Amino acid sequence: MWPRLLVGVGGPGLRVRASRVGLLRVSGAGSVGQRQASGSEAALKKTPLFDFHKQQGGKMVEFAGWCMPVQYKDSHISSHMHTREHCSIFDVSHMLQTKVHGKDRVKFMESLVVADIAELKANQGTLTLFTNEKGGIIDDLIVTKTDQGYLYVVSNAGCADKDLAHMKARLAEFRSAGLDVDLEFLDDALIAVQGPSMSQVLQEGLTEDLSKLTFMTSTMATLFGVPDCRVTRCGYTGEDGVEISVPHSRVVELTEKLMANSEVKLAGLGARDSLRLEAGLCLYGNDIDENTTPVEATLVWTIGKRRRQAKDFPGADIIVPQIKAKTARKRVGLVSTGPPVRQHTPILSPDGKVVGEVTSGCPSPCLKKNIAMGYVDAAFTKNGTAIQVEVRKKAVPATVSKMPLCHPLLIWIGDPKETICRQKGSFPWKIHSKPIMSSFFMEDLKTRAIQNGTSIM
Repeated sequence: MWPRLLVGVGGPGLRVRASRVGLLRVSGAGSVGQRQASGSEAALKKTPLFDFHKQQGGKMVEFAGWCMPVQYKDSHISSHMHTREHCSIFDVSHMLQTKVHGKDRVKFMESLVVADIAELKANQGTLTLFTNEKGGIIDDLIVTKTDQGYLYVVSNAGCADKDLAHMKARLAEFRSAGLDVDLEFLDDALIAVQGPSMSQVLQEGLTEDLSKLTFMTSTMATLFGVPDCRVTRCGYTGEDGVEISVPHSRVVELTEKLMANSEVKLAGLGARDSLRLEAGLCLYGNDIDENTTPVEATLVWTIGKRRRQAKDFPGADIIVPQIKAKTARKRVGLVSTGPPVRQHTPILSPDGKVVGEVTSGCPSPCLKKNIAMGYVDAAFTKNGTAIQVEVRKKAVPATVSKMPLCHPLLIWIGDPKETICRQKGSFPWKIHSKPIMSSFFMEDLKTRAIQNGTSIM
């Protein structure tokens, strides 16, 4: 779960066309953003950084009812690569931020999600899923168990209305039963700082030692003189990064101070999408939805072991049996050459039979190949399986590939104070002189998967 958009922009992934109603439409790997050529931006919601984006040359598009930057003066590919090699700031203030208060807050949240919230340590968070009684995924979200007496929840902008209604309905049930829980919806801004030099950039504005803030942990801090910032080490790019919840009146100030470092540039929704797809991260509405179960989506590792044994989360009667019995289809990664693979592209067996469909796809700026995710019949899920994708009515060879599709980061071995590390994956990056995390934070996910008695694939 992390801020989401699926749109291909820049280079071979860019498609811009004028519609009949006078809108500029930017489309690519899946979802569509659109921007009026003149003044209808007034009808869209705006983040506290809206004016700043325009001053910085941001190309604004509509996404989930918000006016958001899809890219800036740099090309999409340049922005993507800058994030991989340096550090970028993404405005994700359109995300829904919620605090859950009350002594029954953990019980309340566990009545909605699949994670073991009770097991979380103070200031530890987890990616989890809202599920329905049919086992489908309502949304993906991050829940953090703070040491300040509340749960901090971040969920998707595109699902905000649905998530609000879902939480409020359960809140009414809890209150009618005499339980102590309350919801607070925040208007704070939210920015994501992502890239291998993030820690160096942020450390300059912190008195705390950032190396002690490990993946999926959170803290309150004063950052570059801006107080009351919640800093959470997570992201949606496959890089080391943080998401910073900051009072909306101070977010421009904080962003400007971060950008005073030459390592930092702004990045838009276009780069965010290609980054997340290289990292094998799902986009809600494309790769997961209410008709997809966590097992089909290869997200079993998000389900707490205790929750699985108790079968006490929504849809457990359907989801838990699938873990052992397997499913008829599964989400897989794909790599191909030739024309780009887009959402809804049919996936074919070697003999031309339709065996699945692409849910996300774009050219990979790092691999210089086309990458995609999609669902295929169980017989075609093994990594290395040769399949085909139908592009422009022609069958194009493709290969089922393990996710993440790229491994942009390095994993430290031995003493973290040393400057020796080994590269995991295919990126031709130089040796880094400070510890950073693995792509898709694989080691952390493997650890959590082992704790939950499952696999991440």
